[in-house]
Amino acid sequence: MGRGRVQLKRIENKINRQVTFSKRRNGLFKKANEIAVLCDADVALIIFSTKGKLFEYATDNSMEKILDRYECCAIAERALSEGHPAPEENWSHDYFKLKNKVESLHRSCRHLMGEQLETLPLKELQQLEQQLDNSLKRIRSRKFEAMIQSISDLQAKKKSLMEDNSALEKQFVEMEKDESKNTPASCQILSNSSAQPFLPNLNNSVAYSLSNVLEEPEAELRAQSYSITMPTWMMPATNA
Repeated sequence: MGRGRVQLKRIENKINRQVTFSKRRNGLFKKANEIAVLCDADVALIIFSTKGKLFEYATDNSMEKILDRYECCAIAERALSEGHPAPEENWSHDYFKLKNKVESLHRSCRHLMGEQLETLPLKELQQLEQQLDNSLKRIRSRKFEAMIQSISDLQAKKKSLMEDNSALEKQFVEMEKDESKNTPASCQILSNSSAQPFLPNLNNSVAYSLSNVLEEPEAELRAQSYSITMPTWMMPATNA
């Protein structure tokens, strides 16, 4: 027997309804993937369950791009069908569109900061973890490249400073050579004589001091001989 025709009506049994939803959802995603691969088409599929849970499929994970294209095409078709719409309508549409994008970006930033993760399902948490891992790898790679570039710059600076130091040293040596060549001989003799210390004639000074030492006792003896007086008892004998 062949499979009978399924009557399209709401399934009353909750368990059977959930099982059928899961099977039909997977089949719908499979068909969307097949048409995207076989026909090279951009497909976006959005499903909300009875509990409000979101299920989506998009080729190359470009759901936002496909939705933007849909909005642009829908606005263009509405403008052709209704004539030229008022500018205020386009402004209001752009405003709500940009507002939704800003809210989506803020929500993504909060998720990247590890905030408001309670409402995310397991699949989105895994995608967020993979995104953070890829970002961390790129950051570490860029950090390593920056460190290598900084080291190479410091090495080049060191080499330049060493070359400048060698050049200055050569100039200093050449200046000393030029000064030694330009200095006259008389200045060199004067500098040599001035460099020698003054030494007195020790021989003359020693002879002078010895003569003074020898002359001083003789002078004292002569002075003593002049000062000697004859006693009174010897005076008559002298007169006689």
